Amino acid sequence: MKAKELTQFLEKIAPPQYQADYDNAGLIVGNFDSEVTGVLVCLDSTEAIIEEAISLGCNVVVAHHPIVFKGLKKLNGRNYVERTVISAIKNEVAIFAIHTNLDSVYRQGVNTKIAEILGLKNTKILAPKRQILTKLTSFVPVENTKNVLDALFAAGAGQIGEYKNCSFRTEGIGTFTPTGSANPHIGSIGKAEEMKENRIEVIFPSFMENKILSALRLAHPYEEVAYYLHVLENENSEVGAGMFGELEAEMDALDFLKLLKENFKTGCVRHTDLLDKKIKKVAVCGGAGGFLLNHAKAVGADIFVTADYKYHEFFDADRQIIIADVGHFESEQFTIDLLGEILENEFENLQVFLTKNVTNPVNYL
Repeated sequence: MKAKELTQFLEKIAPPQYQADYDNAGLIVGNFDSEVTGVLVCLDSTEAIIEEAISLGCNVVVAHHPIVFKGLKKLNGRNYVERTVISAIKNEVAIFAIHTNLDSVYRQGVNTKIAEILGLKNTKILAPKRQILTKLTSFVPVENTKNVLDALFAAGAGQIGEYKNCSFRTEGIGTFTPTGSANPHIGSIGKAEEMKENRIEVIFPSFMENKILSALRLAHPYEEVAYYLHVLENENSEVGAGMFGELEAEMDALDFLKLLKENFKTGCVRHTDLLDKKIKKVAVCGGAGGFLLNHAKAVGADIFVTADYKYHEFFDADRQIIIADVGHFESEQFTIDLLGEILENEFENLQVFLTKNVTNPVNYL
């Protein structure tokens, strides 16, 4: 299997178009055409991870965090980033990062895994993204409508939440007169035509525009295909930051914090004052999620579980919600298991290893 096949699969799970502006997901080091001998999955690609990959016979590292966030102007080994990249290049080990794009997807995403660890039910994206959906409207002869819609669905259009092959159609009359050097599917040059057509409408993720339009043109019988596109303001329930859901049964706040400490294997849970109510609705965000506090309040969450909170930010809880900071590494450590499961389920003959190195730079005394 080529590295390209592996990266294309992972980018189908978590499209790079969903990563944050500051991020650097994708193939950071390596050759798309190289044969994959094995994959080592980790949270952080460090020098120790590259050494571990070499010892296991793996020439691909799949990491959550990119080793390179900013441009490298020199490669002389003066810091751990440069040393890791040098080691990877020298030993022909590819490094692939799947970061905030994996954070942002509902299916098989980082926060979905956290919700699973906590046993949350009825989960939803906490802050769904807007303006990432496009509506396609086109006009198709009635007898060709099914073929065109099937092609659009196969290309990825028509998915709304848990429902696929979604579309709308209404019948009308299309008119046209072929002119000049036209090669009409129906009618002849200079003769006005009327045709029973369906106006069809489907939505799709905006980044798939070229693929969807290609499918439309290939399946449509007309020489010139009439269509138009609208970028939608709608929230995409499948893509966004954070997640919230409900516990099977409500818990005392202190008991829930103890559960967090145990499940996330952390040396410390930093939290705001406990409130005089049970914990039922829980909001989560792997990594630094402080920007989602108001969203957690808005959905009525009793507690917000995340990481990297600063001193003054804890005051923003304002006795409306409990903030629980479990630590950055601790909140995202299960991403390793998530990626391992995804790869093993897709590639039966691929050697997939989960790192045994704990790359958490934070220690607790």
